[in-house]
Amino acid sequence: VQLQAFGGGLVQPGGSLRLSCAASGSIFTINIMGWYRQAPGKQRELVASLTNSGKSNYADSVKGRFPVSRDRNTLYLQMNSLKPEDTAIYFCSCIAAGTDDYWGQGTLVTVSS
Repeated sequence: VQLQAFGGGLVQPGGSLRLSCAASGSIFTINIMGWYRQAPGKQRELVASLTNSGKSNYADSVKGRFPVSRDRNTLYLQMNSLKPEDTAIYFCSCIAAGTDDYWGQGTLVTVSS
């Protein structure tokens, strides 16, 4: 499985961005897809995930602001009401065939006035 993330950029506080993650290859084996982020000097953390059955999971810091969705082979993260503390590199990831994890390249999101 290959993952490619798009959509990062510079946005003002309170603004919105939408990240996309396009999956290719053996996408029929994907069980769960998700977004992670890593801010400078911090560990990578889960932002949101979505299973094939439609179950979503969110970090407390983004609940109600960052809905995650999927359309066929593309995972989306709609980021609303962005805050400076959301600044990070965002990574797309998936688990396929039950145990294999894959990562896409990161996309930088900067929230600043």
